[in-house]
Amino acid sequence: MYLTICQACHKGRKLSANIGQKISFIKTIQKRFQPNSTSEKIRPHSENILIAFSLQSPTQASIIKYIFRINESNILLYLLSLYDIQFKCMSKISIRFFNDREVRAIWDETNSKWWFSVLDIVGVLNAQDDYTKNRNYWKYLKNKLKNEGSEVVSVTNQLKLLAPDGKRRLTDVLDYDGVVLLAKSFPNTRASRFVEWFTNSDETIDGKSKSKAYALFESNLIDNIEVGTVKGLQQIHGYLFGGLYDFAGQIRTKTISKGGFTFCLAEYLPHELQKIESMSEDTFDQIVAKYVEMNVAHPFMEGNGRSTRIWLDLILKKRLQRCIDWSQINKTDYLQAMQASVVNPSPIHSLLASALTDKINDRETFMKGIDYSYYYEQEE
Repeated sequence: MYLTICQACHKGRKLSANIGQKISFIKTIQKRFQPNSTSEKIRPHSENILIAFSLQSPTQASIIKYIFRINESNILLYLLSLYDIQFKCMSKISIRFFNDREVRAIWDETNSKWWFSVLDIVGVLNAQDDYTKNRNYWKYLKNKLKNEGSEVVSVTNQLKLLAPDGKRRLTDVLDYDGVVLLAKSFPNTRASRFVEWFTNSDETIDGKSKSKAYALFESNLIDNIEVGTVKGLQQIHGYLFGGLYDFAGQIRTKTISKGGFTFCLAEYLPHELQKIESMSEDTFDQIVAKYVEMNVAHPFMEGNGRSTRIWLDLILKKRLQRCIDWSQINKTDYLQAMQASVVNPSPIHSLLASALTDKINDRETFMKGIDYSYYYEQEE
């Protein structure tokens, strides 16, 4: 009985992330495929190697030539190691959110670019959460675009992403340019907003501010912000809205209201902010209470919620080594809880407690938080 390279690779895909188990697996395979073994042999057909590696580049083709110069036992080891490397290159997953819907992506180290789930994008553009409906619609649209000779179909790739059933399955993906092309084939306002969000080309104040918020994680500025102070909140606001609002980072001198509720009167605001700054922040309860009071104060003319949520996360990070995973908090639930917090802070306390995470230095968590924070402020 012959075992092809492709079959061997399929076995290798089941390797655990545990290094010891990998070594044990390779040793077992080596024993089974010694040159004197008559029960099974490796058949190093080039087509099998091509299938196993999905080789498409000249560099990868040269690897094949190298493989054929070494013995069969080493072919398997080399194959497994290369497969492992390739798997790692495709294991960096990103999940971003647009209007409460996730858009999954996977990083392609070889080509240095992200591939985005087509089904997720279809769901976003159709405002549809049903996986089966999104899959069926994409099947219909893909056939339609193919008949029209659209470039979208020709640039579609397939990679493995986590499916709703918890298993990694092959699914259609598009790169950056392909996503933009697909979105432009949807003639609705949602598609236009998605493209602006996806390309960070939204020329509105919110769009520009959000782009600056994304960059905050990459800069060292976030490490130099005063934590839990009014000055720290001003630093955040000044960064997010600098060049967009004349009052960026400045405490308001006018009284403001929203939805029939009047925030702290301007003449009392400086004194109230001093009191809030002096509030304790040693426990989660104390930190939430401080956050609620700062929201009631609303120290800026605009941009309070977006700034204060980052301010809250920095306090939690410093004091408790925690932050909020905002993607776990529904927009309606959050807004209702914040409105109620003026007289009853229990709902917002429970909501924030349910979304606590220890991923305080995780870029993905921060980026999702920014997406949700700005989504909370969008008018429906």
